[in-house]
Amino acid sequence: MSEENVNGAAAEAAQATGPAFTVEKIYVKDVSFEVPGAPGVFNEQAQPQLQMNLNQSVQRLNDNAFEVVLGITLTCNSDDKPLYLVEVKQAGVFGLAGFDAQTLDGMLGTHCPNVLYPYARQLISELIQSGGFPPFFLQPINFDALYAEGLRQRAAQAGQNGGLADAETAGNA
Repeated sequence: MSEENVNGAAAEAAQATGPAFTVEKIYVKDVSFEVPGAPGVFNEQAQPQLQMNLNQSVQRLNDNAFEVVLGITLTCNSDDKPLYLVEVKQAGVFGLAGFDAQTLDGMLGTHCPNVLYPYARQLISELIQSGGFPPFFLQPINFDALYAEGLRQRAAQAGQNGGLADAETAGNA
């Protein structure tokens, strides 16, 4: 009971002092690792080629809670033959209160993925190594730059479509 009072007091204090950001939960929403040509692929001598796809989705859970899912797909090929495929959807529930719409969009597009990325990066590395391949660590990602590029693309698309509302394109960052 006292814990509820402490948390309630903290929430009231946060509202009085301005915007508040909290990490409520971090979890793996989906994971897949495939080695379609095993065990033959372990004898490959060619230089592997890596391709990474990154995506993000945001779902509002209530007034101040959002689920952010960072999806990373990593494909490793050698001479056009797949060595492995890793798909991870790292998710989190974040509390965001007291932000204006533009700042909220920025927090969901940059800060939340920055929190999730190290978890996804570690999981991908562990999956690759557990799959019998040499350790591989993804490089850091500048989510601020990706978000800025997404804003630029949204603005260009809105201009081409005669100024459609941002609500229609907001999920494409």
